[in-house]
Amino acid sequence: MSTFARLLGFLKPYRRGVVRSFVLAFGAMVATVAIPYMTGQAIDAVRPPHDRHALITWAVLIAVAGVLRLGLSVGRRLVSGRVSLGVELDLRNLLYGHLQRLELSFFDRQQTGQLMSRVTVDLQAVRFFLGYGLIFIAQSILTIALAAVAMVAIDPLLAALSLLPVPLVVVLASRFGRRSRPALQEVQQQIAELTAFAQENISGIRVVKAFARERQQVQRFRVAAERLFRQAIFANRLQARFVPSIGFLPNIGLAVVLLVGGREVIDGSLTLGQFTAFYAYLLMLISPMSMLGFMLGSAQRATASGARIFEILDRAPRMTVPAGAPALPAGPGRIELSGATLRFDGAARAAVRDVDLEIEPGETVAIVGAMGSGKTALVSLLPRLYDVSAGSVRIDGADVREVEPASLRRAIAVVDDDPFLFSATVHENIANARAEASRDEVVRAARAAQAHEFIEALPDGYDTLIGERGLTLSGGQRQRLAIARAILADPRILILDDATSSVDAATERLLEAGLRELLAGRTTLRIAHRRSTLALADEVVVMEAGRVIDRGPLEDLVERSAVVRGIAELGDPAPRAVASSGGAL
Repeated sequence: MSTFARLLGFLKPYRRGVVRSFVLAFGAMVATVAIPYMTGQAIDAVRPPHDRHALITWAVLIAVAGVLRLGLSVGRRLVSGRVSLGVELDLRNLLYGHLQRLELSFFDRQQTGQLMSRVTVDLQAVRFFLGYGLIFIAQSILTIALAAVAMVAIDPLLAALSLLPVPLVVVLASRFGRRSRPALQEVQQQIAELTAFAQENISGIRVVKAFARERQQVQRFRVAAERLFRQAIFANRLQARFVPSIGFLPNIGLAVVLLVGGREVIDGSLTLGQFTAFYAYLLMLISPMSMLGFMLGSAQRATASGARIFEILDRAPRMTVPAGAPALPAGPGRIELSGATLRFDGAARAAVRDVDLEIEPGETVAIVGAMGSGKTALVSLLPRLYDVSAGSVRIDGADVREVEPASLRRAIAVVDDDPFLFSATVHENIANARAEASRDEVVRAARAAQAHEFIEALPDGYDTLIGERGLTLSGGQRQRLAIARAILADPRILILDDATSSVDAATERLLEAGLRELLAGRTTLRIAHRRSTLALADEVVVMEAGRVIDRGPLEDLVERSAVVRGIAELGDPAPRAVASSGGAL
């Protein structure tokens, strides 16, 4: 009930629309209920002494009531549709905005498909019920009530007999609600899991095809789809058992009316017109009762979906910002980590442990270490992608937890070894760092990143739409676009996480030449696996098991660090670029 009450709260901004919908529905139902009564009067007018004037009058009134019902029904659908779509818009914006406020660690533990299912399938179920389901339920109850009043007015005894099944309908509807809600909630969960599986495999289709895993993935999908099928069948069986029963019970009343009411007509205690009107009212109960059962199922589905949506909305951001937090103060880019420790939720050990590190403004520092030594985790603390579990991180004297995050992240640009590109034009992807940037500024950044030449060779140059995640480009091309994006951001601190791993040696030399101007006067951290990267660093930091175990000039560390010596002696590995199916240059 608390979930249901919270869902109703989303109707608050649309109170007037909801009231208008109910008023229009009430008017339409009054016109609907009036038609059988007028039909009965018209039938009685046909019988001797044949009142032709009354027949014409009732016929005209029936037509007027039909037109009135049509107009009110159209108006009600337009108003309720506006409410429904408005609720959907509000919910979607609220849910997406909340997702944007959640910290990065939340997404590390979530499947994208699960989140997408909540934003689409669950939201649609809630939207349909709040926009239409409530009106239909109210309309059904109102129709039953008005029809019952009319039936009692015609023949109280016959009405009492024909309405005997109504309490059974209420009992059945209540039992159906209790049993269907958990079943439907599990259906929604299975849909989310299937969506997550499909999304993951479509995103990873390159790996699936590269290892010829199509048959195995199809089999796994079939297993998940069959699991959803079985759960949906179970929910469908519940509906098949209860919903037709709810619709069947009024038919018992029909038999009573035909038997008892027919005898009253024969005896003359009930006119043929009254009998016809009474019979029409009883028929009128069948559809609302069936609709009531269907809409109660819709209410249960919406409640189940609402619970899944509220799981996200109730998840408070764990990365908080003090009220009125100031912007990051101006400065040259000095970095200071004091006892910095980072432990991910559920991890057996800390990814970063008790790191004390000071980096002076304008200094270029290479960070080296074995895989899993904590290099990427360390640099992710600077733009506050993750919060330290202990210790502190300061930029130009300000604790990153005490400043406004947007200003902090504008001052820091990050280029990963596997950069993400949006399904947008080349210009839009580079300008993502600074939306107001002109084409000339974008081109200058691309030239510095050694990307201009291959961009110009694309079908539409800077206006070429690249595929999702940039899969129509090679790995090296994606990295160069990401570097251009960082150059355009004009940050005071630059983080390059193995950012040239996918480019060849010749391109890297040109790229490094273009980056020298960018790096001048900027504090730069470079996660390094190449000798050429180490050679450009003012200082090298060696990490192991989340700790900084050594630091100093390259010449000194070659003598005392096996990791640094191994990189220096092995030279530069071949680039890790992989040609895409789109035939990238």
